[in-house]
Amino acid sequence: MSKIYVIHENEEWTEHLFKRLEELHLPYEDWFIEKGKVDLQSIPPEGIFYSRMSASSHTRGHRYSPELTSALLEWLEFHGREVINGTRALQLEVSKVRQYFELEKYGIKTPKTIAAIGKEEMIKAAESFQGEKFITKHNRAGKGLGVQLFSSIEALRNYIEGETFEEPVDGITLVQEYIESKDSSITRCEFIGGKFHYAVRVDTSDGFQLCPADACTIDDLFCPVGEESTNPSKFTILEDFHHPILEKYEGVLAENGIQVAGIEFIEDKRGEIFTYDMNTNTNYNSDAEAKAGKYGMLKLAEFLGERLEIVSGSTSVK
Repeated sequence: MSKIYVIHENEEWTEHLFKRLEELHLPYEDWFIEKGKVDLQSIPPEGIFYSRMSASSHTRGHRYSPELTSALLEWLEFHGREVINGTRALQLEVSKVRQYFELEKYGIKTPKTIAAIGKEEMIKAAESFQGEKFITKHNRAGKGLGVQLFSSIEALRNYIEGETFEEPVDGITLVQEYIESKDSSITRCEFIGGKFHYAVRVDTSDGFQLCPADACTIDDLFCPVGEESTNPSKFTILEDFHHPILEKYEGVLAENGIQVAGIEFIEDKRGEIFTYDMNTNTNYNSDAEAKAGKYGMLKLAEFLGERLEIVSGSTSVK
């Protein structure tokens, strides 16, 4: 029997999806990728395969889960299986450098960014901002890894020579211009089936101590099992959100074969939009959804069910 196979490395992030699949009586199988093997001569089972692999897997002790998932996705795609968020999605998930190039390719403005390996190279990169505030972040990130805000080169040097410096898992630190929001917020746009679902405003006036441009721990805060904010209105789903940027976002997703994503942008005091993150392992805030009556995991489960029905129908014809 054809099933929905969910590929991931974090059980807490799939719990809510599995509940929705069960509510809809959809057959699924949990493929937890921590260690294992891919037999290249074997044939994959029938069904559809949804990858929720995360760039921050190494923070949960799953250092090589993305690499194993990459081999798994190549195997599935070679055999013509339908993969939701396949190889290209994973490539973008684990590299903000790739994300920024892809966004810029489609006319989507990103913050000025310099990728550096080595502490002295980070210093040289920061010097190019000529006294303006700047931030650091990890290239392979999620969970706000490595996000720090600096007002001076001296502060950066103290950080990278100190005990709190975080070495990136891939060695690449991004030094990036600091974008100051006009109203202490960021906006995250959610896409399911490659189409815009809703936008959520995130209040960054408290809780984001370092950098509102990266919202620091945005992955955990969007996760229903993450820490709850003391500000009940921190997450607000925007009613009837419309913006020309959405068409460009959908174009990028379509060209890269990405069906499920959360894309974040910040609007500066001049009204200019800067897009700084494309998250293909997206989660949703349960409180905000309950208030708005919109449910991302339910919509996602429905989408997976529709794709399974189509694939199962075409398989039965064969």
